[in-house]
Amino acid sequence: MKRRGLTPSVLTVFRQWLTCAIALICLGSLFAVHVFPSSRVPVFPDAFKLYKVATWAPENGFRSWKSELRWVQEQSPPQLSKVPSSPMMIKKVDNLNEISDFKQLWQAPSSRDFVQCVSPNPSYSSPGESRGYLVVYTNGGLNQMRAGICDMVAVARIINATLVIPKLDKRSFWQDSSKFSDVFDEDHFISALANDVRIVKKLPKELKAETKAFKHFISWSGMDYYQDEISHLWDDYKVIQAAKSDSRLANNKLPLDIQRLRCRAFYGALRFAPHIESLGKLLVERMRSHGLYIALHLRYEKDMLAFTGCTYGLSTIEANELTSMRENTSYWKVKDIDSKEQRSKGYCPLTPKEVGMFLSALGYPSNTPIYIASGEIYGGDSQMAELKSRFPLLMSKETIASVSELEPFVHHASQMAALDYIVSVESDVFVPSYSGNMARTVAGHRRFLGHRKTISPDRKALVQLFDKVKEGKLVEGKRFSDMVMEIHRRRQGSPRKRKGPISGTKGKERFRSEEAFYENPIPDCLCRIGSLGATNSVVTM
Repeated sequence: MKRRGLTPSVLTVFRQWLTCAIALICLGSLFAVHVFPSSRVPVFPDAFKLYKVATWAPENGFRSWKSELRWVQEQSPPQLSKVPSSPMMIKKVDNLNEISDFKQLWQAPSSRDFVQCVSPNPSYSSPGESRGYLVVYTNGGLNQMRAGICDMVAVARIINATLVIPKLDKRSFWQDSSKFSDVFDEDHFISALANDVRIVKKLPKELKAETKAFKHFISWSGMDYYQDEISHLWDDYKVIQAAKSDSRLANNKLPLDIQRLRCRAFYGALRFAPHIESLGKLLVERMRSHGLYIALHLRYEKDMLAFTGCTYGLSTIEANELTSMRENTSYWKVKDIDSKEQRSKGYCPLTPKEVGMFLSALGYPSNTPIYIASGEIYGGDSQMAELKSRFPLLMSKETIASVSELEPFVHHASQMAALDYIVSVESDVFVPSYSGNMARTVAGHRRFLGHRKTISPDRKALVQLFDKVKEGKLVEGKRFSDMVMEIHRRRQGSPRKRKGPISGTKGKERFRSEEAFYENPIPDCLCRIGSLGATNSVVTM
């Protein structure tokens, strides 16, 4: 009998069965790879973006650092070789819990579709004919001066003035002799703002002998003040001289084009001088060689402790020294301060010991590289001992740069602070121990660059927990850690609108209670994708 072959229907069923089997095998493979990853997956997968050193967009007046040598191609300072490598660089992820822990510690909050929007409106015009010259004497430390300079750019636009390159403060606590071009890229500042404000390096010789209108601009003033009271001075004077620059412009209720001009000035035009940017970039790359790192703005310095009246944990001799300094500093108006009350209200910087407890409670392991962004810590090594015992990988510009590299900067506090600013903006996590000018401006800059992770300690809540630990009512452990993490769950730099004044405050206190403009550029300079004005970005990193 003749053998019968397979019928077409049987072949069809066989092909369908074979196709399903292959598909199931493929799905099983994918499931195994993604749900049960092998131990060869590194702790820092590409899915978690590591921020690079700044690549400034040339079309917006920013410089590219790509063409410069990487620091590993240069000679490392001898002390850098003594810093132990962080095991975090070679650690592997073994399970999903470790991936979750890594994300909790290092992953930046979602930007929620906010992007930079700083372009002026289509109706925005180049500066009209100048009515006179605005001469500005800045005041305060580096970041106070930076904010003031950018506000004076906006004021010059409002009153139609030619801005003379501002004079930096040489009389404050730091006694820094640096001039504008020592700290900032003067030529770039002028050219980047050419379509906004006329800027000259010096007052014309023929006007130096002219009678000037000397003014202390009223703090937190709006458009009406400058357009009416100040602009009328042009009727009698060719030069207006501003005695101070800090907080002279309102945080809110200004035209959008003025607010965006402030952002273009602060985040674009007012970049640091080339020698500062170059070494700052070098320090960032040296920190990166140790893996992801925290920049800790440890504002436990003599001037801050004296100014705030905070003496917790200090000896009687040290407390008396700070009190004497405050009483003898004429421009510090408040002399009689209750240190205990200051601390209980959260008005004092965290001590180095308290910072160590805080970071440990958040879950950061002892091998976390930490960059100390500060000047001289009051109390020196004895104050730093407990923090260093918890986190041995403490580094600073003094330890990762050579003596010869730092030599041009050491006698100039503003230039040293600029190095710390660069390393802090570029860090994977930024933690300020006090909400001073640098803490606020770094936090705002990190928001502007994509809401990089910034953890803002709730000092008032923390000191209550620290005191309970000291009194034996609470111990450092899981419960303590859970409490600290819960308090700071929403204090990590997520997008939110700039805070207005505290309810019930009046007068200057009302303005003082507002969140500073440069601390949070939402909603003026960061917009949601698709919203009106969200059409461009100044900086990408």
